[in-house]
Amino acid sequence: MSLCGSDQDKERLAKRLRRIEGQVRGLATMVESDQDCIDVLRQINSVIGALNGVWQQIIGDHLRGCIVKSIENHDEKLIDELMEHLRKIR
Repeated sequence: MSLCGSDQDKERLAKRLRRIEGQVRGLATMVESDQDCIDVLRQINSVIGALNGVWQQIIGDHLRGCIVKSIENHDEKLIDELMEHLRKIR
């Protein structure tokens, strides 16, 4: 199964993920250069927030796209998969 969003949405997500990748590399550099703990924690929080934004975008696209189609086709498999995923979060 592929992502539900448009090609423009996918490019935006890929761009956000590349930015997050850069943030994570920056974190590694901060640790290697013995940066202050609070600065590292702030950067970690920033990465978590950025990943959460990507997660929200993808789940929103999934609900508006895949899940809607699933409901229209009276197929609850994707709904069950999503529920299982949501149960595993935090």
